[in-house]
Amino acid sequence: MEPIIFESKSNSDHRGTVSFTNDLNLNKVVRTYKVINKQARTVRAWHGHKIEEKWISVEDGEFLVCAVKVEDFENPSKDQEVFKFNMTPDSGILYIPKNYANGAMNLTANNTIRYFSSLPLEESIDDDYRFESDFWNPWEEFNPNLYE
Repeated sequence: MEPIIFESKSNSDHRGTVSFTNDLNLNKVVRTYKVINKQARTVRAWHGHKIEEKWISVEDGEFLVCAVKVEDFENPSKDQEVFKFNMTPDSGILYIPKNYANGAMNLTANNTIRYFSSLPLEESIDDDYRFESDFWNPWEEFNPNLYE
């Protein structure tokens, strides 16, 4: 399975707007957290899981959210395809399957991104694999001076 976006839609009338993502099933979610970066173009990457699944929603601003399938967590390949999603609050919700590493860069100063996780924190800690932020480097396209 690859990462996919669950599209959000909305209806508006004289009272305002209602947005919804009706095709999304969050029955596996057991916790959520949000991240707000202090400055634009902050990279938070790469964080992988063999078991845990993630759902990602941008609440404010614009983010480049990326995911990479990790075949071998002890010796990952730099040649893996990087799935890139340019996300805003209207983008829907991105699903990241297990066996993927993910990361995000906020492209705007005002920014909030929310993560939904399928494992409680105690179990997630034992399923936590970290890689250098430039191991796969889609960020350079948006911030070429970041890794000089």
